[in-house]
Amino acid sequence: MPHRRSTSPPAKPRQRQVRNFRQRYDDLEARRIELVARLHRLSEAAKLHPGYKRALKLLNDTYRREKLAQRLAVLQAASWLIGLLEELTIFI
Repeated sequence: MPHRRSTSPPAKPRQRQVRNFRQRYDDLEARRIELVARLHRLSEAAKLHPGYKRALKLLNDTYRREKLAQRLAVLQAASWLIGLLEELTIFI
């Protein structure tokens, strides 16, 4: 029936866990520190590659310049570049 009331209460929408600015900031900063450590563990041959300096620039200058929302993308780009450097050092 179109105008009949249902006997069950309406379903409540799911509540997402809302993380505040400080938690998101700390998570991104921890990820950045992990990537910097991963970058510094590369071999000397990898440190001579131009991509090494670019990864450092991404993790420091570019990361600091961007707003919080874009910092995740910067970290993903740096992670990809570090992975590429790790793969290249196998052949060097």
